Amino acid sequence: MKQKYLILKNDEKTKLIIKEFAELDKEMFSFLCEETFDDESVTSAIAKGEDFLIQTLRTKNLFPIKIYAKEIAVAVTNMYESGNDQSVELVFDDHDLMKNEQEGPAAEDKIEDEVVEIDDLIEDDSPVPDYVDKSEIKNITYSLKIDNEPASTENDD
Repeated sequence: MKQKYLILKNDEKTKLIIKEFAELDKEMFSFLCEETFDDESVTSAIAKGEDFLIQTLRTKNLFPIKIYAKEIAVAVTNMYESGNDQSVELVFDDHDLMKNEQEGPAAEDKIEDEVVEIDDLIEDDSPVPDYVDKSEIKNITYSLKIDNEPASTENDD
């Protein structure tokens, strides 16, 4: 699915507006939601860092995934730092994101090729507890009755 985010300033240039669209039909984006933020809160969040800006821009209705939220935060930061009030349009394609993740290093490549002897795996280096009173172990009561008789070889039909 493709998603589009339109980042712009309102007519008075006092508020930041982010509109979210999604491609529900082929090559047609449908409007999903619009969020408005005060300039003061946005400039304060930019001063505190990217993570704080992402927290500020994410709302109950507008909650992009982290990789998209970072791109939106960079675009907002550039808009405020450059003083350019031109709208910015960001388009993301989940299909491209999935392809990039699959092309990354496989998990098997990260595992070191280390030869381990089987005896090393079996050995237990943990200390063995020394029981003072071994009678406690012998006098364990069970909630189930254990049948100590050998099983018969005849069918009990």
